[in-house]
Amino acid sequence: MRRLYRDYFKRILDFLAALIGLIVLLPVCIIILPVVSISNGGPVFFCQIRPGLNNHLFKLIKLKTMTDKRDESGKLLPDNSRLTNLGRLLRSLSVDEFPQLINILKGDMSLVGPRPLLTEYLPLYSEFQKRRHEIRPGITGWAQVNGRNELSWQKKFELDIWYVDNLSFILDLKILLMTVSRVIRRQGINSGDIVTMEKFTGND
Repeated sequence: MRRLYRDYFKRILDFLAALIGLIVLLPVCIIILPVVSISNGGPVFFCQIRPGLNNHLFKLIKLKTMTDKRDESGKLLPDNSRLTNLGRLLRSLSVDEFPQLINILKGDMSLVGPRPLLTEYLPLYSEFQKRRHEIRPGITGWAQVNGRNELSWQKKFELDIWYVDNLSFILDLKILLMTVSRVIRRQGINSGDIVTMEKFTGND
């Protein structure tokens, strides 16, 4: 039954949930998008190539939460200098993740799964860590509801692979409910005092 859910029903439920979610959120998006554009002084969406199922590359879509401010040499300023007040609020409520419902409709992502990381990390993974790409990445996941950016990279990978090995409808439902709870409590958004998780530099 678990295999049947993983290979067939999970994708069907993801598609239906994403479609309903986009329809329900459309009025909210009409209000939020112009505000985000004014806050950032530019584009509304942040798009970046990420690896997904079987390392297939896709374009991840998020609401843009940072400006493109650069220093005198043209280099982007640190994240904490570019994150807007609105962007900080959107991140704390996970609203910036909503456009990824489009990625789910396209089949790039799932509601639940390991978070899609940077392509530059691919050569750095151990054989164990590579297993996170055996399933579609998710908007939320087992690592996210168990600490999110507060976790070490080692622990995050361990939780990702545990999810790959234990994926089921009941577990997905549990993770979704835990996600709602953590978003409401704004729990585990940042690692310490930094805006985003430190970069993964390998296993040495």
